[in-house]
Amino acid sequence: MSSATLPLGTSLRKAAPLFAALSDETRMRLVLALCAGGALSIAQLTAGTQVTRQAVTKHLQILSDAGLVRDVKVGRERLWKFEPAQLEEARRSLEAIARHWDHARQRLKFALED
Repeated sequence: MSSATLPLGTSLRKAAPLFAALSDETRMRLVLALCAGGALSIAQLTAGTQVTRQAVTKHLQILSDAGLVRDVKVGRERLWKFEPAQLEEARRSLEAIARHWDHARQRLKFALED
């Protein structure tokens, strides 16, 4: 059974950590930077910002725990890469919510027309 056909509760339970990780503006900015720039170091991610390397490290760990990013060792440097698969899971969850919403609106419309 694919995630798209799972009951809404199961799908949301799987997606909740992802949405929680994306609920912070700094983490959203990190995801955007990694989407646009490929694999980046913490130094590159903090350049031109007021965010400390320590804070970025903590935010990256939260994103990593949610499966949105992963780190790779390149020599002595640790680079961070975006992992798009989890966003696909979030998209499926939002589509399931939209389907439920559409169904509820349709039921309300029929009820009001009766």
